[in-house]
Amino acid sequence: MLIAIGSLTVIGLALGGILGTAARLLAVKVDPLESDLQALLPGSQCGQCGYVGCAQAAKALAQGDAAVTICPPGGKAVAEALAKRLGVTVDLSTHVDRGPEFAAIEEALCIGCTRCIKECSVDGIVGATKQMHTILSEACHACGKCIPVCPTDAIKMHPVPVTLGTWHWPKPFAAH
Repeated sequence: MLIAIGSLTVIGLALGGILGTAARLLAVKVDPLESDLQALLPGSQCGQCGYVGCAQAAKALAQGDAAVTICPPGGKAVAEALAKRLGVTVDLSTHVDRGPEFAAIEEALCIGCTRCIKECSVDGIVGATKQMHTILSEACHACGKCIPVCPTDAIKMHPVPVTLGTWHWPKPFAAH
């Protein structure tokens, strides 16, 4: 029994040493600017910016391949934070901030084709083939990918209703 415990201990220490050495030798260097920019983005991985996720968008921003207004769900606040971190100026006077939205299915028009379910990246759509579907508004991050695939135009975007939980006081304004 002591031989088994000893041999397992030696094997564990050897494999642990190999893994530790491999972690140091094969570590991927991460640009700190990319990490900072990714932390400023919402992290919803919605793809509205044209990139697969927020990490790729942060990389494009760090390399100068994308504008600071790249993130539609982030709106003006994220654009301002990105511009400040990158040390650039941005004119947001023409930028339209839609505000928070969610998708909803008009049930009378839904034919149950499941195309929207396949397109939803957060599994926010519930339904089955040839059955009516519904969208969980709490899970929807308003990427809009489900809208163009719907053959009956049953999916529409709606603003999040103002409640005590979603209301935001737009003041005080910062003095210039």
